[in-house]
Amino acid sequence: MDKPFAQIFPAPAKINRFLHITGRRADGYHELQTVFQFLDLEDRLRFEPRPGGEVAMASADAVDGAENLCVRAARMVFAAAGRHEGVTIHLDKRLPVGGGVGGGSSDAATTLVALNHLFELGLDESTLADLGLRLGADVPVFVRGRAAWAEGVGETLVPVRPDCPWALLIDPGVPVATGTMFGSGELTRDCPTERISHAVDGAPFGNVFEPVVRTRHPDIARALDWLGSQTDRARLSGTGGCVFGLFRDRAEAERAREEQPLPWSSRVTRLRNESPLRAWLPESGGHSTGP
Repeated sequence: MDKPFAQIFPAPAKINRFLHITGRRADGYHELQTVFQFLDLEDRLRFEPRPGGEVAMASADAVDGAENLCVRAARMVFAAAGRHEGVTIHLDKRLPVGGGVGGGSSDAATTLVALNHLFELGLDESTLADLGLRLGADVPVFVRGRAAWAEGVGETLVPVRPDCPWALLIDPGVPVATGTMFGSGELTRDCPTERISHAVDGAPFGNVFEPVVRTRHPDIARALDWLGSQTDRARLSGTGGCVFGLFRDRAEAERAREEQPLPWSSRVTRLRNESPLRAWLPESGGHSTGP
């Protein structure tokens, strides 16, 4: 195998520092406002050339079957470049499915970016982001790899640089389906429009999905309640089911983790304003050492 194809590409997790819905469009999609940041947690992908122009997941790694987001992303990026390439996608799945940390969207974005790089397809970042939007509203922010203020359905992105505290991320083990949450009758869809400067400055905005998830998933509510007793910055990420609490330093986050009342799966991690994927790519200057 050629050396470039031995490389491992990160597909990082994200959190939503807040998440509001300001309206619903005629086509059923929701208008939202949020701030995305990245975590030092990731799935990992490797890509292997495959003869005959076929795109497939390695059998042991397929998560959602043959037509999952990674396969769709690969076919899409080759078609956009006018190329008939084949690839086997190896996915080392480490992020929780249904956790609200963007695992599937991030895997798709990494597939777009990595294949463009490995096969020298020549597509620019904006083209890749547009392709990503066809796969999911969260995919463009992973393609671009910068913390962002997002509006529209999540595709209107403005790079921002919020503070980068340490986080305790807890997975109570309850996957939450995004489509189910957006379809909920209890969901608040008329949040007032916020200003970007207020959000980036850390105003205590909430997540509109939190009340719905609390009602439907008591185990997630229990994790949120406990985190709220440790820090005043405890939130649901995305539509759930992971929750996170923000702390001033790593020591505080680690102390909280040691005091967990239940054996939740949890990690202490730093928030980042540049994704590990963007920091990795040679054209962005190589590895980044800061948040």
